[in-house]
Amino acid sequence: MLIEEQLLMSYGAEVEDLNPSYVIFEEGSTPKYYYQIVKGRIKLNHYDEDGKELILAILNKGLSVCELLLFIDEKYPVNAITFEETTVLKLPKSDFIRLLDENTQISRDINKFLSERLYFKYIMLENNTSLRPDVRIKGALNYQKSFSANQEQFSFEVPLTRKDIASITALRVETVIRTIKKLEKEGFLKIINRKIFI
Repeated sequence: MLIEEQLLMSYGAEVEDLNPSYVIFEEGSTPKYYYQIVKGRIKLNHYDEDGKELILAILNKGLSVCELLLFIDEKYPVNAITFEETTVLKLPKSDFIRLLDENTQISRDINKFLSERLYFKYIMLENNTSLRPDVRIKGALNYQKSFSANQEQFSFEVPLTRKDIASITALRVETVIRTIKKLEKEGFLKIINRKIFI
């Protein structure tokens, strides 16, 4: 958990229960709230000029949603959409800033979290420029696993479908399926009941 739920509630956070495919915010809108996931998953995506979806991140329980934009005066560059029934804590921006001002350790924790996300995002972007599908897929899967506390081999169940992985890596679904089978043979990942573990 990034920030303890009770602390968020003490600063005025509200609990919101959201249905699958609910749009929390849209690209181009102004950031007004700090969001933290209590239950469920949220994807950050963008649609290109042809309407093709590009998934930039999938966020799970305990993570915050685009909190970095609360520190600058910019619009959201992405959409945030729930994958499934999701519960979030929603705290107005001014109350979030006050929470950070009054809790220096939380502020340091947020800075560390943002630095880690930025680091792994750079690594994933670097991998996505590769012409090799296996490099792109490894980068995307390692980025997803970077959110997990347990980094042991095959301990992380990837919360993505083959189609999601294709959207993240800008590859065709058929290429993703073929490459995942190859990566399993190489011992990079395991497939158990059609689920990917790294």
